[in-house]
Amino acid sequence: MEARYDDREGGEVVPKQESEQRLGRLRQKLAVSGIDGALFVYPIDVYYFTGTRQNAALWVPQTGNPTLFVRKSLSRAQEESLVPDVRPFPPSAEFASFFGTSVRQVGMTFDVLPVQQLHFYEKILKGIRFSDISAVNRELRSVKSPWELDQMRESGGRLCEVFREVPSFLKIGVRERDLAGEIEYRLRTQWSEGYLRMRAFNQEITGLAVAGESAAVPGCFDGPVTGKGLSSSAPYGPSGGHIKENVPVLIDYPGVFNGYIVDMTRIFVMGDLDSDLKKAFEVSLEIQDWLLRTIRPGVICEDLFAGAAAIAESAGLADKFMGYAGEQAKFVGHGVGLELDEFPILAQKFKSPLREGQTIAIEPKFVFPGRGVVGIENTIAVTSSGCENLTDFPDEIVYV
Repeated sequence: MEARYDDREGGEVVPKQESEQRLGRLRQKLAVSGIDGALFVYPIDVYYFTGTRQNAALWVPQTGNPTLFVRKSLSRAQEESLVPDVRPFPPSAEFASFFGTSVRQVGMTFDVLPVQQLHFYEKILKGIRFSDISAVNRELRSVKSPWELDQMRESGGRLCEVFREVPSFLKIGVRERDLAGEIEYRLRTQWSEGYLRMRAFNQEITGLAVAGESAAVPGCFDGPVTGKGLSSSAPYGPSGGHIKENVPVLIDYPGVFNGYIVDMTRIFVMGDLDSDLKKAFEVSLEIQDWLLRTIRPGVICEDLFAGAAAIAESAGLADKFMGYAGEQAKFVGHGVGLELDEFPILAQKFKSPLREGQTIAIEPKFVFPGRGVVGIENTIAVTSSGCENLTDFPDEIVYV
């Protein structure tokens, strides 16, 4: 694949039109809700609307021009921001003057707003009522523009390049941590930024290069596979254990290029696998194929999860589907973009219909306690008539 960034110092700058369109859609939602404006303080939300990820607060009135108040770095924000009005964050006593007397209700993203920060803004913006626009913000961000889809196609292509190299350095006896190091080195050489942003409270994860029993260890991460990790302070991801022959090696890594994440999993094995593991892997492909045939705009997310779970149950694998028995993840796919856990979610009780332009990591997996994990994961984009695979790499088990 021809590199797009190798002759530059970094990725593509967000086009100004992107910012204008995003702000326009946000204003429409604010108007419908009767909210006078939105105040964003979470960095990735500020970046989404302005094109700069500096320490700043973004004020977007329902009508009028937005303002970016910067704590640090002002000079870099002024250089990067697609919002023209960039100024230093004012003293608390002066901040309210920017809002005027007509602003009575302001939206904020409570899903990521610390209570301390809410109290701070309540104190300096007396008389203003704050309301939660988390769902509005996440729904807006879930639908990707053609420019964003291009970034994710680039991410998928570069991530696949790294996966193609795995057989050259996967050897019997290599430690999981060393396998992870090889993968992460190659991701960096492919311009991967390394930041795996997650929105959910108390959730963090590295990529997974895990094998056999270690892969099937249950853990705190809200996903089907956690990994043993290197210590109880970081109980996820690769361990220091050696990878053995005839066990499934699960490599689940994101590519993060120009801010946009794609997620992919493949199974590798040195030797062969037991027949029941192979059968479970084939069921994961069956589930994926059913999802790919079924996904289109208008399909309800929870119906997709229910269909996937029904296939697992009919195969006699319901107790191993999407995690450790009794601790199973209640989804089979999650939105990806600037964060790993975006909308939509193919999950129980997620009743929203799919929309064209949404991007989803589909990951049917089966966990066998004490033995390992098998499954598949690809990132797709919802199209007008179905879906597009953004991680175009063979799905089959890779025998090394």
